[in-house]
Amino acid sequence: MFSLDGDSRSLHISGGQGGPGGPAHFQGGTGGAGEGPVVHITTSQLIAHNLQATVATQQASQLHNILAAQTASYCPPPSRLFCGRQDILDKMHHFFSDTGSQHIYVLHGLGGAGKTQIALKFIKESSSGFSDIFFIDTSTLATIQTGLKNIAVLKDFGDSPENGLLWLTSKVEEWLLLFDNADDPSINLNDYIPQCNHGNIIITSRNPGLCVYAESYSLVSDMEEEDAVTLLLKSALQKATVHTEQNAAEIVKTLHYLPLAIVQAGAFISKSRSLDRYLALYTKNQARLLSERPAQSHDRYAQTVYTTWQMSFDRLTPPAAMFLQHCAFLHYNGISEEIFSYAAGYQFSSDGPSKEELEEPLEFLSHFLGPDGEWDSLQFLNTTNEVQSYSLISLDVEKKLFSIHPLVHAWSLGTVQNPQKCMSTIGSILGMAISGRPQWDMQLPSLQLCPHIEVAVQMDAEVALAFRGQYALLFWEGGTYKSAKKLQEEILEEQTKLLGDSHLSTLLTMGNLAVMYSGVGEHQKAKELRVTVLEKQTELLGDDHPDRLCTLGNLANSYSVLSGLCFF
Repeated sequence: MFSLDGDSRSLHISGGQGGPGGPAHFQGGTGGAGEGPVVHITTSQLIAHNLQATVATQQASQLHNILAAQTASYCPPPSRLFCGRQDILDKMHHFFSDTGSQHIYVLHGLGGAGKTQIALKFIKESSSGFSDIFFIDTSTLATIQTGLKNIAVLKDFGDSPENGLLWLTSKVEEWLLLFDNADDPSINLNDYIPQCNHGNIIITSRNPGLCVYAESYSLVSDMEEEDAVTLLLKSALQKATVHTEQNAAEIVKTLHYLPLAIVQAGAFISKSRSLDRYLALYTKNQARLLSERPAQSHDRYAQTVYTTWQMSFDRLTPPAAMFLQHCAFLHYNGISEEIFSYAAGYQFSSDGPSKEELEEPLEFLSHFLGPDGEWDSLQFLNTTNEVQSYSLISLDVEKKLFSIHPLVHAWSLGTVQNPQKCMSTIGSILGMAISGRPQWDMQLPSLQLCPHIEVAVQMDAEVALAFRGQYALLFWEGGTYKSAKKLQEEILEEQTKLLGDSHLSTLLTMGNLAVMYSGVGEHQKAKELRVTVLEKQTELLGDDHPDRLCTLGNLANSYSVLSGLCFF
């Protein structure tokens, strides 16, 4: 039986009606019993039960969210391999020891330099000094917002990023917030920094521009050699002996003391037991060794040396990416704006290369020209600033010279799809820069350009043939005499084959080479060349031509030096 009593608002459940009486001889049998379960439930009990179930579900969900937020906001410990960086750690401890105001510290530098590990090491050493510690992955807007939301959930202060910021702003305590991997320059991090006069913030980033938010900051660059050797031996599972330390010192020097590269090398060595052979393997397989992530890792960093830079490179605009790739064909130090601005001012002449021959370098330089066709320093600055924002290139502000980490320099070569084209473009730009430099500003540009021309010539002996004579003269001006002489000899050999030994251009090259021979003490060779030049000039130009008279004076000096006299 099922019934609902309106007054008591109770639910009754009982057995059914009894069956009919059975047959009998004198008297009918009794009816069957109405047996069955009897249940009495009031609606208030039903409501209470439902409420309890709902509350339990909500509590379970809330607990799940809190646990998830705790996991996401958890600040991991530093790698067990961590060593060194004591100067930066001491600076951070001193900076955060002061209380009573908000403190923001930026660790910036190249990907793989160890910025996050320094931050985690500092937090481990000083965790007792902070009321709360929060870790936020700052690589994207979504991860930043999730991180702030997690703070709100953890503190039972709502469940939105705005609530998380509000909690940090209103909680006047010594909390610490780590914004890790704030590498995207398109994100305005100021929107997510609590606007208050309390709390502590550490930012790790490849973008030096974030230093604008900080009272103090550190450029995280290469390790000290002693620390780098220790890191390699620890990651390679090698005992420190005189032999292993010597080998390790050579390896870390080759890796330019970059922490991530050292850890990757150590992982490979620990697996292959190849400390003694690593340098030979690295020389032939640099890209492979710096691209492969070991199966076993000492930390949560998911990228290899090369992949972490590739991620930054992929974010560059085409002009910025093109600029970095072409810089790979220069020396990695001493890259100046003047190299490109002087080239942009190149004046064409009848005896030089044509515009058609210089089409590619002119196209490259056009990215840095204004509407009037003149050099635009602001456009050049915007491009270099973009590359700097990922620490793929750095600027010495005092010297106004750019540099690229040697490993980044080598890696960027591998991103070039047409190396020969880039090499030819840079070779021509260097030649155009030599021709385009102001006559009153000779010595310093010569010193700056020489290392770049040496790299270009080493990469391709025939690079920018039209400008090789100017390369040789620039080497001479810069004091790189052997390189100047060698290049001038190659030019003379080619001109003799193409033009003959009586052509005026060939004679000019002979005269220049004679000057170089004399300058390096090879006076007999200088005399022999000058005799040849004088004979040819007499035939072609006559006795009174200025060029012949100049050669005659130089020949007299050669004779005087060889005879022990000196007239100059």
